[in-house]
Amino acid sequence: QVQLAESGGGSVQAGGSLRLSCGAPGRTFVNYAMGWFRQAPGKEREFVGAIRRSGGNPYYADSVKGRFTVSRDNVLYLQMNSLKPEDTAIYSCAACLHCTTAQTMARVGPDVMAYWGRGTLVSVSS
Repeated sequence: QVQLAESGGGSVQAGGSLRLSCGAPGRTFVNYAMGWFRQAPGKEREFVGAIRRSGGNPYYADSVKGRFTVSRDNVLYLQMNSLKPEDTAIYSCAACLHCTTAQTMARVGPDVMAYWGRGTLVSVSS
């Protein structure tokens, strides 16, 4: 069973930056749209951003637009700038075989995703 793995989480002060990475050793996901989700303590998981198979046309949640950037090569990245305390959460990556656009990943349920990572903690202090 393929398992995605995230890295790059940590603790930063408000206004700081982090870059998350996601992949699986020896695997590429060229046929999958890929995206990031997060879950804060006591809250439901929410969509953060996603990118289509070709690597173009990323799509973002309004709460992160202009601050976060999703990109990919053989690895999926999430560049997070101007971090706020409300960005504190466990960030997980996912791969979707049937998502033809990045926006689709924001709309489908978690069961549609082919693969998930276990998550990495991002903690932003004020």
